[in-house]
This record gives sequence, structure tokens and C-alpha cells, in this order.
Amino acid sequence: MNAKTKRIIGWVLSGVIAAFLIVASASGKFFDFEGKEEMFKKMGWSIDVMKKVGVVEVVVAILFLVPRTAFIGAILLSAYLGGATAAHVRIEEPFFIPIVMGVLAWVALGLRDPRVFALALQPPKNET
Repeated sequence: MNAKTKRIIGWVLSGVIAAFLIVASASGKFFDFEGKEEMFKKMGWSIDVMKKVGVVEVVVAILFLVPRTAFIGAILLSAYLGGATAAHVRIEEPFFIPIVMGVLAWVALGLRDPRVFALALQPPKNET
């Protein structure tokens, strides 16, 4: 697979991840729907707190899409998804989706920018 194809796949995957975060996940934190309060209460969060979490989710997704901030965006996205994983584990719900999304985000970024894979695969320096 050539570099251009990898970049395209990386951008498509990044777009899908960001769209999922913004459209499927964050939007539910901003708009009312039946059972919303009960769902958030089960998770231990108020609606006001979840709106703030939704803002963080959107900001992190945008940072991930902007090439200049993509690396820090991926780090923040990993932290956000780690919190989501912990929240789902705590209430004994399936928690594999945030983990898979975190892994896919780093794969997508590595396909967009090969320096990410080079950094991850670089052997540690012997410090003596």
C-alpha cells in the first residue's frame, strides 16, 4: 500500500471517529430525549455535567482532525475514552467500544502521519 492510500484511509477513519464522537455521542448530551435524565443518573452524572462533557468531546474531536493539533488531540481523545471506559465499567455496561475507538484513533493518526508509527516503534535509548 502506498503512502497516499494510507493517508486517505487514515483521513477517512479519522473522519468516521470524529463523526461518531460529535454526531452519535456528543449530540445526545446537548439535546433532550426520553430517558435521558435516568440514563445519566444511572451513570452518576447530572445533565449539566454531561453538557460540559459533550463540549469537551467536541473540542477533542476537532483537535484530532486539525493536522497541527492532531497529536495532542489523539492524546486527549485517549484520556477522554479512558474516562468513558471507566464510567461503563463502573456501572457494569459493555466497555469495549471506547477502547476500540482509542486504538483506531491512533491507527488513523499513524496512517495520516507516519511519524506517529515511527515514534511508537522507535527503540528506547540506553541512558547510562
